[in-house]
Amino acid sequence: MTDGAERPGGRADDHAPTTPGWSCGSCGDEWPCATKRSRLLAEYGGDRAMLSVYLGSCLAAAAEDLRAAPVMSLQDRFIGWLPRGSRRG
Repeated sequence: MTDGAERPGGRADDHAPTTPGWSCGSCGDEWPCATKRSRLLAEYGGDRAMLSVYLGSCLAAAAEDLRAAPVMSLQDRFIGWLPRGSRRG
């Protein structure tokens, strides 16, 4: 599984993260930036579980690179923005 970091040959507008600072390679905002969030939601459609797995792997990689960052701050940044699904009961 990939950590989501920018790869050589990537498009300039794909808003991929650059490491080790985990900023957006296109706009410079913290990754995932607003554009990437929107694109991820569209790409994964209704599969919130798979999007959560992907972002969780990115969070784990970022936590290694950004050791000084508070854990809750990274959790909010990487997965806290995901829309909440309805609970079945």
